[in-house]
Amino acid sequence: MLKEEKLNFLRNKYPVGTRIRLIFMDDNYPVPPNTRGTVEEVDDEGQIQMKWDNGSHLALVYGTDKFEKIIEKNKDKER
Repeated sequence: MLKEEKLNFLRNKYPVGTRIRLIFMDDNYPVPPNTRGTVEEVDDEGQIQMKWDNGSHLALVYGTDKFEKIIEKNKDKER
């Protein structure tokens, strides 16, 4: 299990609902590059549990896999 401060850092940086674009995944059967997905949680091991738009649920490993947050510039405002 990771130290509490590292878990807090990851959970604050990647809260539930954060959109991610995959660049590279170090896995035998990776999610394809450029796939987008949504953070479901950061678990106690520090893995970022994902729901990928292609239906996969492979987790991201911070510091091993390469990915970026998707920043939505034109969010619709609530009416």
